[in-house]
Amino acid sequence: MSATIDRDVVRPPDAPDGRPPAIEIDDVSRTFGIVRALDGVSFAIAPGEIHALLGPNGAGKTTLLRTITGLVEPDGGEVRVLGRPTSDFSSREFRRLIGLVPSGDRTFYLRISGLENLVFFGRLHGLRRAAAVGRAWDVLEAVELTQAAKQRVGLYSHGMQKRLSVARAMLMDPAVLMIDEATHDLDPDGALRTRRLAETAAARGASVVWATQRLDEIRGFCHRVTLLSHGRVRFAGTVPELTAVAMTRRYLLRVLVRDDPTASAREIVARIGAAVGPRGAVVPAGELDGSDVVLVLEEDAVLSDAIARIAEAGVDVLACREERSMVEEAFLHLTGGGQG
Repeated sequence: MSATIDRDVVRPPDAPDGRPPAIEIDDVSRTFGIVRALDGVSFAIAPGEIHALLGPNGAGKTTLLRTITGLVEPDGGEVRVLGRPTSDFSSREFRRLIGLVPSGDRTFYLRISGLENLVFFGRLHGLRRAAAVGRAWDVLEAVELTQAAKQRVGLYSHGMQKRLSVARAMLMDPAVLMIDEATHDLDPDGALRTRRLAETAAARGASVVWATQRLDEIRGFCHRVTLLSHGRVRFAGTVPELTAVAMTRRYLLRVLVRDDPTASAREIVARIGAAVGPRGAVVPAGELDGSDVVLVLEEDAVLSDAIARIAEAGVDVLACREERSMVEEAFLHLTGGGQG
């Protein structure tokens, strides 16, 4: 499997036209008081990629998004967006290239209309009034808020305000679009519409960061995923790879080869691997001695059947203990199946 745990750097391929990654995060850490919100996070996102940032509440997703936008300065490590370091993030030119949909957006002016809000933010980005008005109508149409365009935002439902937040993020047609808990407060149609907007942005070459705590939300939608837990990268790879890792079961076995008690770890792994066949895999158990191996079984494989086949191959299983990888622990915590 090409996915890795606690990988130092995850770098997707360059874009077809040879452009480098749009977002590069290298060993970034951030501490708030005694809380280490980010702990050595590294990954990269290519132009045109929809990248899921997955993790439970408190995993560090929002802090990382705020770091990418320059709203939070890292304690250590480096962030580069579109090839530029954090020292450039304060310029108006740079901020026009980034669109952010925060999880809880309280930055709209409630006493004026949605249209007036968008025109105001367009003017802040340097658009002339006529251009700001025209662009505001374009994005309001994209999120299907044209009928409510002249209503006060204070009268909008939570879902409508979320859609307005998406519209504002798209106002400048950004090269980087970051969406935090995009479908919170949205009905199924609104959630689908938001995903389609993200896909449209990626199709024109924008890099999309989709932060969520729901695995089902990213299937068939995101190209790659980075899973955070307690501020650390626990997994990086494709969505199918994450699903496959999360669904496997791992067992630490202590074994003895009957006809060769001094068999090497390589010999033991080869014999057990041949016995379990394609429904499982076996690897040496790290720094433990050669009699310890890790058996990984597919979701529907039966442990007792695998042990029986191992015994038939002349290898006795002296002890068996189920264990979980850090990916599985984070996944279980994410889905409510773990503790902590």
